[in-house]
Amino acid sequence: MQIKQVAQATGVDVETIRYYEKQGLLPPPSRRGNGYRDYDHAHVQRLAFVKHCRSLDMPLADVARLLEFVDQPDRPAEDVDRLVDEQLGRVRARLASMRALELQLVQLKSRCDGHHEGHPCGILNELVAAATGEACACHAR
Repeated sequence: MQIKQVAQATGVDVETIRYYEKQGLLPPPSRRGNGYRDYDHAHVQRLAFVKHCRSLDMPLADVARLLEFVDQPDRPAEDVDRLVDEQLGRVRARLASMRALELQLVQLKSRCDGHHEGHPCGILNELVAAATGEACACHAR
């Protein structure tokens, strides 16, 4: 099948498929007489695996390591557990960062009374103040 068909089957952009090939995540497909790439079902399955790992926000280096385990199923897989634990740690750190960001935005939002007639917007005042180095409602004073 052509790359366009693989893209449609997996929901992965053509350029992303080419990039994954260059990174060694997908084996090079055979070539037809006209030079077009000729992908098979194994490419589609591998690409679906990569896409799923990326949907879990796993770095490509970790995806490559996981593919090594897929390619060598008899190999001890202790590293698989470690890779998932590390990703879980990254996700938890981002969640904590997002909660902090949420609090900052709530504090900033509290500067707005919803009515801007006759006085300037409190949110904009805070953002301008922060941009000029002054304390802002969304950051500790």
